[in-house]
Amino acid sequence: MSDGSDRLAFRDPITFELIGEQRVRLRGQPLYELNELECVDGAIYANVWTEDFIVRIDPASGLVTDYINAAGLLRGGDLIGSEVLNGIAYNPNAQTFYITGKWWPKMFEVRFVQ
Repeated sequence: MSDGSDRLAFRDPITFELIGEQRVRLRGQPLYELNELECVDGAIYANVWTEDFIVRIDPASGLVTDYINAAGLLRGGDLIGSEVLNGIAYNPNAQTFYITGKWWPKMFEVRFVQ
């Protein structure tokens, strides 16, 4: 889980006891404002609050292993009244992600490719 800092907390799913934590780094610097986490295939995906990107994090090292630019998903009239990127969900059946944001009129189904 994230408290919005650069720290990820790992908790026991039954007792909720803190069992570990990891500081997240992007290019050697702390990456703050981690928000909306999704765990997929041993990696953690997170959007960064008020930014238009998503990162893939190695939970063992805290290093960002991929940077996904989500800028430009909303265009034209869809930008009116919309706020920040703020939603990530993984669909394991289709192996796709759903991305949306606060007050976004659309949700996007995407696949992250190398």
